[in-house]
Formats: sequence, structure tokens, C-alpha cells
Amino acid sequence: MSFDGTWNITIATPIGKQSVVLEISTHDGDVRGTARQGEEVVPFIDPVVDGDRLTWTQNVTRPMRLSLKFDVTVEGATMAGTAKAGFLPTSKLTGARIA
Repeated sequence: MSFDGTWNITIATPIGKQSVVLEISTHDGDVRGTARQGEEVVPFIDPVVDGDRLTWTQNVTRPMRLSLKFDVTVEGATMAGTAKAGFLPTSKLTGARIA
């Protein structure tokens, strides 16, 4: 699966850039993932793959309690997309797969 692996991503949020590490894997056709920022590790909720596009939601407590919706695409070892938190503006996301 083109999404499998460890990814260093940066989300350009209204409160500053947030660095996150994504762990994505595929088991029996199901995509699973976690996002780690500091000590907080949260699972992907309802990840869906559609070609080179992956969408999911997750609940975080840092930098504040939020429910985030992600929509990303992958081209080779590069990830790009958006993260949306409730009423806040959509934030751009960029990332690279860790070799």
C-alpha cells in the first residue's frame, strides 16, 4: 500500500506549525494508523483509502482538545493534504516518509 510506513508531517495551523509522526499500515486490506506528537499517541478513526487518497479522523488533546479530519494524498515518498479542526480554518499538511 502506498501509505504504509512512518511519516514525518508538519501541519501549518493557526497557532503555529505542528510536527507529528504518523505510523500507517495495512492488515488484511484494512488501513490502520496512529499519530504521535510528543507523548500523545492517538489512533486513526475510520481510515478510508480511495486510490492515492487517504481520509481519517482523530481526537487529540494537544495543543488543545480537538477532533481533526484529515485528507491526504501520497506521491512516492511525499504526502500532502489538509487537516480540519471544527470551525477553525483548514490547515495545510506536508510530509515525507522516513526511510
